[in-house]
This record gives sequence, structure tokens and C-alpha cells, in this order.
Amino acid sequence: MIEIYNALHLIAQNIVVLLGVVLFKVVFNKVSPSFTQQPTFTFYRFYCQQLATKVNKEKNSHSQRKIAGFIATIITIAPLVIIVWLFEEFIAVPIIWQAILLFAALGTFNLNGVSKEVAKNLASQDKYQAKTYIAPWLSRDSDQLSPIGISKACIEMLVLRKFQQQFTIGCFFIFIGPLAALSFRLLLETHYSWNIKHHQFNYFGRFINKAVNLLQWLPSRLFLLLLIFTSMNQPILLFWRLVKGLFFNANNSIIVAYVAYILGIRLGGVAMYSKNKVRRLSFNEQGQQPQAKDIIAAIKQLNLVMLLACGILISIVTVIAILVNT
Repeated sequence: MIEIYNALHLIAQNIVVLLGVVLFKVVFNKVSPSFTQQPTFTFYRFYCQQLATKVNKEKNSHSQRKIAGFIATIITIAPLVIIVWLFEEFIAVPIIWQAILLFAALGTFNLNGVSKEVAKNLASQDKYQAKTYIAPWLSRDSDQLSPIGISKACIEMLVLRKFQQQFTIGCFFIFIGPLAALSFRLLLETHYSWNIKHHQFNYFGRFINKAVNLLQWLPSRLFLLLLIFTSMNQPILLFWRLVKGLFFNANNSIIVAYVAYILGIRLGGVAMYSKNKVRRLSFNEQGQQPQAKDIIAAIKQLNLVMLLACGILISIVTVIAILVNT
């Protein structure tokens, strides 16, 4: 097996490591779900918040705050990436080091469990408990969310976190390497901490927002393609005509929009961030308001996407392994 692995192309080797780490994380979350009930990188986010408090001053001009955000991003992430890169030289077994970095970079695989708990509590009319489960995973304010708002927020969180913290990180790992995957995760966590939807980060977070959106543009279009393949029983040509105007936008709107059409529900729209109302793009205005059952439907749809992605990766490795042995 080791000889076959060593003979594989670098991308195929990365796929093998990715599938192994994903399997381990899935089993790990099943065995110890309490360990993954809260978002990871908590200390890193705390550091980002403290740094922003020091350098993101309201008295500064908009340009000064943009520059401060750029510098803060560089001085936060660059040293960490350099340290990890230098440490790699002392690792005797590269595959173990790659697996460790990928394990750290990948997000939790307990999102389905969290979302199911939210749906269960909404179905039993326990809005308070539903908000308790979903609040740590949201950037928006959750205090005043209605059952419809909780359902909408949960579905959007599920779609974006699975795409960003699993699919996109997997893409970076396969095509560039473990250091790129970890670097993107750090950028992503910085983006969460300095989200421009919060008024205090509207200028300070501009650079990290644009950087993350640019880096995930191509993975988001690949994710959209998988969404299309897993919804072939629906009017995909109609859905495509409805979302194609978002194709070149430098954000994830097209993914959320397509999921809204698949599920037949409304997503996006107004949300509260730091006690301020933010008007976001609204998707599928003709759809129904999301409910608890739609959370379960979203879980099933995204499971299909992830299974298809894994199936494609397994097929690629199998073909390459056969070619190597012939």
C-alpha cells in the first residue's frame, strides 16, 4: 500500500490524505460529539477581537481604518504561516504532518447534529433552546430571532460553513497543499471576527472580506456544479436562469440562492448585526418562509453534495492507482 501511495501523483496523494482525515473527523465527532459542540479557533478569534479593539479606532478616517485592517491581517497571519512552514522542515514523516494540518484546518463535522437539534426544538415549539444551540454558530444577532428567522439563519449557516470550512479547505489542500488549507482557515476565521456586516468593521474588515471572497470564488462555482448535479430531478435550467446573474459576483450569493430555489424557500434578506439592521440580498422571494422541516431538507441536500464530492475523489484515486499499476 505504501508503495502504491508513493507512486501516486501528488494530487492523488493529497486526496488520499483528505479522505482519511475526513473519515477520522466523522468518526471522532460520532464518538465525542460534546467536544465539537462549539466553534473551534476560539482563542484565535479572541486574539482578533482584542487586536481590533486596539487598532480599529472610530476616531480614525475610513482610509486609516482600511489600512489598519490590511496591516492587522498581515501581521496576524503571516507569522503563523511562516512558523508552520519552517517547522515542517523538522518533520520526518510528511504525511503525518499534512494530516495534522488538515485536521486543524477542516471545520467540525458536527454541523448536521447542531442543525438537527435546532430543527427538533423548533418543531416542539422550544424557541429558546433552538436559539441556544444556534447562537454560537452565527455572526448575526440571535436575541430577537423568530422561529422563521432561526430556521433561515440555521440553513444559511449550514450551507456556508459546509462550503467554506469543508469543501473549500479540501480544494485548497488537494490542489495547493496543507499550508494553503491552514492559511485559508486562518483568513476565514479572521473574516468571521471582522465581518463587515458589523458596523464597527465596515472599513476595518474590507481587505480580509475581499481576500476571502476572491479565494473562494472558484470553489464556490465548483460547489454550485455539485448542487446542480444533485438536484437533477428539479427544473435546474429554470434555477440556473434565476441565479446566473450572480455568477461573476465576488461572494457566495449564488450558492445560497441556488439552495433557496432547490428547497423552495426564501433565504437572505434583512438581518441584525450589532443591533443594526443590515439589508442583504434576498433570494427566492416567491418561496415559502423556512421552517424546521426545511432544515432537515437542507441537511439531506448538502449530504448528497458531499457524498458526490467524495465519490468523485475516490474515483480519481482509483483510476490513477490502476494506471500506476499497469
